[in-house]
Amino acid sequence: MTPTAIGLAMFAAMMLLMAARVPIAAAMFVPGALGYVALTNESSLINLLKGSAVARLTVYDLSVIPLFLLMGQFATQGGLSRVLFQAAAAFVGHVRGGLAMASILSAGVFGAVCGSAVATAATITQVAYPEMKKHGYSGRLATGSLAVGGGLGILIPPSVPLVVYAILTEQNIAKLFAAALVPGLIAVALYVGVVALVCRLRPQLATPSEPLPWPRRWRALAGVWPIVAIFAIVFGGIYGGVFSPTEGAAVGAMSTFVAGLLRRELDWAGIARSFLGAAETSAMVFMIFLGADMMNSTLAVTQLPAQLALWVSTLDVSPLVIVGCVLLFYVALGCVMDELSMVLLTVPVLFPAIMGLELMGLAGESKAIWFGILVLMTMGIGLIAPPVGLNVYVVNGITKDVPIVETYKGVLPFLASDALRVLLVLLFPSLSLALVGWLYG
Repeated sequence: MTPTAIGLAMFAAMMLLMAARVPIAAAMFVPGALGYVALTNESSLINLLKGSAVARLTVYDLSVIPLFLLMGQFATQGGLSRVLFQAAAAFVGHVRGGLAMASILSAGVFGAVCGSAVATAATITQVAYPEMKKHGYSGRLATGSLAVGGGLGILIPPSVPLVVYAILTEQNIAKLFAAALVPGLIAVALYVGVVALVCRLRPQLATPSEPLPWPRRWRALAGVWPIVAIFAIVFGGIYGGVFSPTEGAAVGAMSTFVAGLLRRELDWAGIARSFLGAAETSAMVFMIFLGADMMNSTLAVTQLPAQLALWVSTLDVSPLVIVGCVLLFYVALGCVMDELSMVLLTVPVLFPAIMGLELMGLAGESKAIWFGILVLMTMGIGLIAPPVGLNVYVVNGITKDVPIVETYKGVLPFLASDALRVLLVLLFPSLSLALVGWLYG
């Protein structure tokens, strides 16, 4: 077999293993190892494995991942999600669809201390769904808004997939976080707008509640001060040059831990669950790293990335069309893979091809940052789009009284807003790059 045929066979084998519910790390590692042996020999594989794990797991920048995960666990166990939802509901819960809006707003803010789409979706659902159900919200609107709100966990900084993208492409993590902020806020605004429009067209989906007195609203808002303080300390410190993103993650984890203790929500059992949850997720992440490294090492031997970059550069079509096709590929891939696996597997292959394109006069770093934000947004679409949509399954697993078909129907209007947002950032890179330029000159 030719190297190209071996590379394509590896992808096919990986997809078959995933369809057979083999863990994603093994689904990437096994075909990659077999392909490497086919291209070289057993001794070369052993020599590669001797150093690859140590080389990957001793990268200092990767320590930011378990720290941000621990920060999210402390936020979850410390009850911060409940405070956020209560504050948002106090101000908008009385309008039609207000509790669905509150779930989206609280998910956006919770994403700023979590960094995980699945964790955000699961945590906010446990808090918000009982309230929406009690107030007569339809299962379609309630679960749909919760599923899309969870996707904000990877778009609004900190974002674990964005950290991985930064490491793989050798970009500045802080600049990528800054670039993600405006598209993340646009997503929140569009999602809230979708809820308002849907409830205007179909008012039977949501029943407005009685407005709270202003003193109660202000008391609810005062409860979110720990989250505001944590965000200000972590990201103010990072962008102010006080500490690096890794140090900021450590400060954030400790600040969230202290906030949980001060609120008397974080007990010994919660602390143990936080460390265990962060350890389990970190172990899964790093196993995926090793599987992707094996696959990408074999792809490097096949020269497929270089061949793809050369082929793309010879296409007689607009570079924006090529980028659009890549984004559609990510949407399709997101239906069967989690966001981290997609980044690890595809970025080493596709990134060189994108960097070889002339895109609206963007310089190398700006192009890399802009493309990273586009990838992150399209991965968010994959998290809620049929036929799979990981966030839909997470929310449906908690809201067992709502058929999953209803949840899919609930996310469809939000998918239209996601398509609009991706198109805006694709055509107007300044939406993601303006804040980076303002902060870094």
